[in-house]
Amino acid sequence: MTLSRPQAAALLEQHGLSPRRTLGQNFVVDPNTVRRIARLAGVSAGDVVVEIGAGLGSLTAALAETGARVAAVEVDRGIVPVLRAQMVDHPNVEVHEADAMQLDWIAFITDLNAHLDRARGAGVTVVANLPYNIATPLVADLLDRVPQVRGMLVMVQAEVGERFCAKPGTPAYGAVSLKVAYWAHAEIVGRVPPTVFLPRPKVDSVLVRIARYDTPAADVDDAEALFSLVRTGFAKRRKMLRTALAGTVTADQFERAGVDPTARAEQLTLGDWAVLCRTVHT
Repeated sequence: MTLSRPQAAALLEQHGLSPRRTLGQNFVVDPNTVRRIARLAGVSAGDVVVEIGAGLGSLTAALAETGARVAAVEVDRGIVPVLRAQMVDHPNVEVHEADAMQLDWIAFITDLNAHLDRARGAGVTVVANLPYNIATPLVADLLDRVPQVRGMLVMVQAEVGERFCAKPGTPAYGAVSLKVAYWAHAEIVGRVPPTVFLPRPKVDSVLVRIARYDTPAADVDDAEALFSLVRTGFAKRRKMLRTALAGTVTADQFERAGVDPTARAEQLTLGDWAVLCRTVHT
């Protein structure tokens, strides 16, 4: 069952638990919100979902109601037995005690697919309510290293979500925006107020849908070389590129790439960065 605020508070009290700030725990306690997340994730019977940070299982239950097979990952060992008890009536849910930041994702998904009698390497969807401190590195790592993750629906602080989806020339546009744009299409598909969480955060959250492309959106031989160049450029985002990339890109290379050396990092599109990367590495 999905949990209301009083039910979640009572469940925590019953087991002598409380939200842990060190884990960034803010439990969703609004049934309408978790059902909206499950709907926006676009999953149904036959799909496999990995939920990161399942907590008390309110979103887990909503995902289970779609008929999808759900692998619920939770790092808090105090909450794991409560989560398992909450999921006893959902045979399509498996609870895994694990740290998503330390998980061997390739092995985990391969084992999961084999256990569910799916084709080896079949794609999964990740759904998560991500705390601020892990949202960016986790999403970036899944895009970089785990091609089996074909799509994500993540709830993150609004500031983080805006960075994932930002376009060139906007204040939120940065290195992570380009990394996401290289691998996938990302869009904000909903906003979530602090009132649906326990405890209530001080900022709004957004729902971001990320759909991986079949092939990356830019033509480069080495994606890491591209991302390294982008990070260098954005490390001094207020400087002109000829200064920010000094020692990395020569005046001749700027000219051959057709990139204005007096521009700033935030003005270049993914295509511009790709051309510059190919020029530097040829």
